[in-house]
Formats: sequence, structure tokens, C-alpha cells
Amino acid sequence: MKLHYLFLLFFLGFVMTGTAQNISIDERKIVETKWKYTYTLHVSSNTILHQADNNYDFFIHFKYDYTYEQYLNGKFTSGVWSLNSNDLFYQFKHISKFKIKEVNNEKLVLEFTQPISKGYYQYHFVRVTSSNAPFVKPPNELPDVNVEANISRKADSKHWWSIFSKEKKEEKIVVSKKKDKPLFISFELIGGGYYGGIDPVLRDYIQIKNTGRLIKEFKSVHKGLVVTKKYIPRSELEEFAEYILAQKVFELNRIYDCSDSACQKRKHQKPIPIPLRLVIAIGKRKKVITINVWGKDKHNIKYVDYPPVLDEIISTIQKMGSRIES
Repeated sequence: MKLHYLFLLFFLGFVMTGTAQNISIDERKIVETKWKYTYTLHVSSNTILHQADNNYDFFIHFKYDYTYEQYLNGKFTSGVWSLNSNDLFYQFKHISKFKIKEVNNEKLVLEFTQPISKGYYQYHFVRVTSSNAPFVKPPNELPDVNVEANISRKADSKHWWSIFSKEKKEEKIVVSKKKDKPLFISFELIGGGYYGGIDPVLRDYIQIKNTGRLIKEFKSVHKGLVVTKKYIPRSELEEFAEYILAQKVFELNRIYDCSDSACQKRKHQKPIPIPLRLVIAIGKRKKVITINVWGKDKHNIKYVDYPPVLDEIISTIQKMGSRIES
């Protein structure tokens, strides 16, 4: 009887551990964090395969606009990242998908598999401050903040998160037609779709700058990276901005996620849905909207309930990025 009881406790502990591995990671634990690599661990043998020393420097910065920058032994690279439950989609060398095994204020553990070897491996990082990281902050970027902190209506007006808060009282901005002081307008579209198929997509990113410069980066496993650059007329950007303001997009929710078990289940089925991020900046206002399961899958099912106007905006940006210039 005692042996049976001990076995039951062991089994329950195993089940609880397996369940904990699938707990969704709060995105705020990743946004605007900087990390320094310390060592690589082979999980099954508990063996450290590589350890950082004075001749090996690897840092990564997960930015709030869902782009990342990383530094590896003197070389800077950048790209886009997304989080689905505890799956982190982020490109480092030949690995594009990691599982977050642990993350807190001091430590980040990313687990992955090697296509040419068996078992699981882990990258271990420690959190660092901006002063201890090699990244240069742009002069127009706001001060660092703790995104995990609770946001109150009496928060400091310099707090960047207040820009996104729908509770903040904002004055109506009218698109300026003055040529000497044009209103700042920019858009970014990151991710979306599903990770899988015969040629999985590793990167899908469109940026439209205030100058009208559009940069589209599309990368798949077999076709590699394709970069498209063009210009969007200023008049078209202003008309698009006026439409967005008229639709009161800045009053929409910041995140649209699953509301039923079918949607939660779909998150873990292949092909894996990739969260879509839409970043809109008009004047002094900026809005980041995340749709964790965007659009319809092959079964023509829309899993997340979000305003149709977002599909219109996303489609417009995609058409700008895909159309052929005359």
C-alpha cells in the first residue's frame, strides 16, 4: 500500500511537471528585456557543452515593437520575434523556434532541438541592464521601463506604455496638410499566418516609414530571404491615416486572444499559428495590436474575435507591400 502511494505521488508529480511545461508565458516578461548568454546545456546528460568566456560575447534585446537586435562577437543582427504560449519564434543561426523553459527577472532559459542530433539543448541567459549591454539606444527613444509593472492613470507622463493605454484621454489629431510640418505616419506589420507546410515562413515583415519608404522582408526555409523596397506616395499615407482615425483604431484593445477551448487547442496544433502584430503611429499616438491567431485556417475557421476593420488595415498594408510598381 505504501509503495502504491509513493508511485501515485510520483505519477502526479510527473503529470504536473508536464502540464507546467505548457503554461503560457506572459509576454510582458519578454518585452523590452536584454539578456547575456552564459552557457549551453545538454538536458538529458546535464552536461555543459559550451560556456561563455572573455572571448565570447552574445547579447539579445527583445524590443517592444516585436523586433529584436542581437550582438555576437562584434557583429550586430536584427529580425522579428513572436510568442505563442511558451514557443518563442526567433532566428538564431539555424534555429528558428525555441521553447521558453524558464523566465524571470534574472534568468532566461531557451530550449531547442538540433535537426542532426537527438535530445534537447538549452541556452541559458542572465538579464542585464542597458548600461551593461552593447546596444546603442536611438536618441529619440524613450527611457527604459518595466513592462511588467502595473499601469495606473497617475503614471508618469513620460512612461511609454501610457501611449498605448486606451484609458488615456487623448485630443483628436487631424492629419496636417502643411508641407513644412507633415504629420508623422508609420506602419509595421509583423508575423501572422501559420508555421508549417513544405516551405515554412521564418520572417514576414513590412515597414512603412514616415518618408513613405516601404521595406518588406520575407524569408522561408527553402527560398531564403527576399527584400522588397519601394516608396508609397505621401498623399496615400495621409488618406490611409485619415481612414484609421475615422475608424477609432486607437481605442481598440491591445491584444485579441482566444476566448474558448477550441481556439486554445488550435494554438498547439500544426501548422502552428504565428501571432500577428500591427504597429500604427500617427502624430504623437502609437498603437500596438496583437492578434494571437489571425485570419482563417485551411478549414475556413476564424478562431479569434477581433474587429473587421483590422483585416481591412492589414490587407491594405499587405497590398502596398505586394503590388508591382509601374
